[in-house]
Amino acid sequence: MQKDFVIKNLGEQTHISPLLNLGPSGYVENHQRILYDVIYDEDADKMPDPQQAFEKAGPRKMIYFDPKKTRAAIVTCGGLCPGINDVIRAIVRELYYSYGVHNILGIRYGYNGLINLKKNKPIPLDPEFVDQIHTIGGTVLGSSRGGGDKVKEMVDSLEFLDIDVLFTIGGDGTLKGAHGIVEEIERRGLKIAVVGIPKTIDNDISYIQSSFGFETAFSLAVNAIACASIEADNAPMGIGLVKLMGRHSGFIATNATLAMNDVNFVFVPEVPFRMDGSDGFLYALEKRLLARDHAVIVIAEGAAQDILVADAKNQATDASNNVKLEDVGVWMKDKIINYFKGRDLDVNLKYIDPSYMIRSAPACPNDSLYCLLLGQHAVHAAMAGKTDLIMGRWNNMYSHVPITLATSKRKHLNPNTIFWHNLMSATRQPVEIFDIDNTKTE
Repeated sequence: MQKDFVIKNLGEQTHISPLLNLGPSGYVENHQRILYDVIYDEDADKMPDPQQAFEKAGPRKMIYFDPKKTRAAIVTCGGLCPGINDVIRAIVRELYYSYGVHNILGIRYGYNGLINLKKNKPIPLDPEFVDQIHTIGGTVLGSSRGGGDKVKEMVDSLEFLDIDVLFTIGGDGTLKGAHGIVEEIERRGLKIAVVGIPKTIDNDISYIQSSFGFETAFSLAVNAIACASIEADNAPMGIGLVKLMGRHSGFIATNATLAMNDVNFVFVPEVPFRMDGSDGFLYALEKRLLARDHAVIVIAEGAAQDILVADAKNQATDASNNVKLEDVGVWMKDKIINYFKGRDLDVNLKYIDPSYMIRSAPACPNDSLYCLLLGQHAVHAAMAGKTDLIMGRWNNMYSHVPITLATSKRKHLNPNTIFWHNLMSATRQPVEIFDIDNTKTE
């Protein structure tokens, strides 16, 4: 299936970039590409398709906007995630110091702040304001869910503020809202660039290697697993149960499990599992406890929703139209306790949910570096007049990804890969408790 990798441009790039300290090899040409598929099958004698390639990110020698006249705005939307402040800081400093753009506004409380400027007056941003924000978690601009469908009101605000460039930092819903803003901008014949920086702690945005904050998230999750392991190991029939974030994709749970390598059972949204019977989890847990006297369990928040929810079509949603999940951690805890009561066995279960501690934490050094480079590349793209795109990284190179491509599907774990084998090998949990045939890939 052919994918559309074409990036939109507002017009001809007629201004010389102020990044004059770059040598000839420092600039990126618009025709440079990063291959989507880099695997060459020698037996099939088939080379990767050069048309299926990302536009390479980086500074252009000629740019679209005149920096002296450019006004930029930054908005952060959705749930918190490590590294948001790092991205804001990188954008502001690159605009201000490298391009000489001194008119920068921070939109308060997400898209809702862009809809209602009177209630949430934008904040002028400069290097002094953002100087130390990377050392704290959260977002100095505040965030909220929803509002992404009110594109006319948001574009009205962009016109009122005389904005030339809008940077949107958020997840799938935010990016879809950004695309809607682009469509309204085009309907009005305006010249406003919209560039997204994908933010999702779950790492479920497609066509990018990983999203910022993800490494921090699973690194901090390891700490929670370590505590659960100690609790389990220091009590007779000890169980450590950890619930981690991951609404639709189990990357935090699996990566933390592999990093800790001390987990006995891990459950993710993509792969259904059996609770009861001789091939179910509870029986396997009992065998584990009787043999080793302790067990560590990790479960992603989106796991087992097929068991918990009787009527999935009528589930409640939040302001971002995300389904409100049932609390699988509490459910799992109660199921385990009741099962062993019925077996007349005493267990010592400790339940840990570090979710909000993780997502509100500052970024780890490697994530901070990633955020810095994403922010800088976002500025290069915007000043060159590129729009309706997100910043990504593919094959360890920074790329431009059309928003429509990035939001066309959600990234999931695939149990038919070596990664899943690595996971099963690390946990040594019985494969028969999983229903691989009904893996969720949509």
